[in-house]
Amino acid sequence: MKNPSILALAGALLASTAMGAQAQEKLFVYVSPDPIGVNAFLQMGQTGAEAAGEAFGAEVLTFESANAAARRDNVEAALNEGADLIMVAGFEFNDIITQLAPTAPDTQFLIVDQCIENRPDNVHCAVFREYEATYLIGIAAGMLTEANQVGVVSALDIPFLHRYTDGYAMGAEAQNPDTEVDIRWVGGENPFADPVRAKEQAVAIHAAGSDVIFSSTSGGDFGVFEAARENDFLVFAVDVNLCPEAPEHMVSGTLKRVDTAIMTAVEAIEAGEPQVTLALGLAEGGMSIIGLEDEGLAESECLIADMPDVLERVREVAAEISSGELEIPDPMFAQ
Repeated sequence: MKNPSILALAGALLASTAMGAQAQEKLFVYVSPDPIGVNAFLQMGQTGAEAAGEAFGAEVLTFESANAAARRDNVEAALNEGADLIMVAGFEFNDIITQLAPTAPDTQFLIVDQCIENRPDNVHCAVFREYEATYLIGIAAGMLTEANQVGVVSALDIPFLHRYTDGYAMGAEAQNPDTEVDIRWVGGENPFADPVRAKEQAVAIHAAGSDVIFSSTSGGDFGVFEAARENDFLVFAVDVNLCPEAPEHMVSGTLKRVDTAIMTAVEAIEAGEPQVTLALGLAEGGMSIIGLEDEGLAESECLIADMPDVLERVREVAAEISSGELEIPDPMFAQ
């Protein structure tokens, strides 16, 4: 019979080793600005964070924020958990990270979709040139409108979101100089997750004469899709393929590779690069629209799959942007 004390000692050693391994395990925390729900952008952020955690052997926690106060609470909670890397999505965290990052120099912070000025060494950024993709959506809209009037619904009138509204307007007007663009904002207490208000704006745009509408309202997009089905107008979406939501009315949509951006940024951070800054557009594969590539197009349920003239034109313009032949000004800095 084995000595019980030896067995106990062996068990204690094993437990100690396991605890040591656990203590050395990295912790990544993803903090969303709002409940993730059906928000495709936030879903991709979570997917990217989990993939990065798997790639670098880190535990990944997701903290969803219910309101503005919860955003700061969640970042502080992540710090209290001992996070090695805190990933946040959206401009809503700019002030929070500016205030908290200097207090935690051993924690790395990654802001996705935004950056901050005069940032500490431990703050990294991954942003996108959304206006390159929305310009292409505008090209398609300018080709498709029969009324020479198109519209766009976005969440909130802030400089960043003009990358969507103004990029779209520039494309539509470049393709069809006779086109008028009707821009409206959801606003209200919850502009990024209010399908009722988003639908109201889309209905109003259509009633004013627009027959093609671009929706960039995050969680409110589904209200715009409902308006398209009920009022029979063409619509474009953002971030992921949402054509199955309104297959008889959805032409295409932008694609924002949030998961790719997070993985690329985390790879650089883990490699020890200081103050990582990524800016991803068409050339880098960070932005695209449905229809630029044949792969998956037939199964996308997007109307653009059966619009060869539109496909040819947007691919032509996309190639010009990617090569640098056509440079689209950033609307965010024109405000």
